[in-house]
Amino acid sequence: MNGVPWDLVATFLAVMRSGSLSGASRDLGVAQPTARRQIEQLEEQLGVALFTRSRAGLAPTEHALAALPYAESMAGVAEALVRSVSASSAEDAGTVRVTCSEVIGVEVLPPMLASLARAHPRIRIELSATNENEDLLRRDADVAIRMAQPSQSALVAKKVATIDVGLFASERYLAARGTPKTLDALADHALIGRDRDPAFYALLASMGLRVRRQDFALRTDSDTAQLGAIRAGVGIGVCQAPLARSPKLTRILPKLGVPLSAWVVTHEDLRASRRVAVVFDHLAHSLAAYAAYH
Repeated sequence: MNGVPWDLVATFLAVMRSGSLSGASRDLGVAQPTARRQIEQLEEQLGVALFTRSRAGLAPTEHALAALPYAESMAGVAEALVRSVSASSAEDAGTVRVTCSEVIGVEVLPPMLASLARAHPRIRIELSATNENEDLLRRDADVAIRMAQPSQSALVAKKVATIDVGLFASERYLAARGTPKTLDALADHALIGRDRDPAFYALLASMGLRVRRQDFALRTDSDTAQLGAIRAGVGIGVCQAPLARSPKLTRILPKLGVPLSAWVVTHEDLRASRRVAVVFDHLAHSLAAYAAYH
């Protein structure tokens, strides 16, 4: 079997992501019969069925699920190839893809990216704000902000800040419900937390707060939704201390908290790229200032 044409793989990925030929054709900007023909060609070339029809659309077979990570890897390499030739590696110009968590991307990075744009207007940023780690080894992104030290030897990681994390509430909430002075008093308050993330409960336990899933008045796995609920006065929740500055939130039980390490990470092969180095250094400096400001 010869190499699989990229356009067939791209259509396969689009169908996997959208769940239908019509969705894939919209995403790719091609006619639906074209998308169908490309899937049929890919199945013929691979010698397996990739999808079965269901009421909900196209259901992937076990072969499709097995092929998906390889197709995603091909997509990451293809996108990295385009970024790599967006400008000379010696220039502070071209495209750099940055990945970070949802709350960092929405609440923390925008002013940092604005100052980066003023200093280096020829650099273009692709920002992926997601709580699912994009794979730097697979070149899904060029620079990442991580809240844990990566272990892969091919990655260059710099610890740039230690961010204080604690419990916060809005002044409106505290005016209506009072301020808890002890851990036990939190039982009488509305708590905001994650819904289906076991790591969140481990984090609370490390702070000395042992609660069950059903103890929360509001549960969501969206960091920005949690923060919005705290600011709106829904209840008390976990927040990075620098994010409590504006609009102002009040810290509850100030001795209750944990340090969160922030790392800026890139692939070792990208160290020679001027644009990647500029973004790496700018984010490292800016995040250090963000964590240090009180």
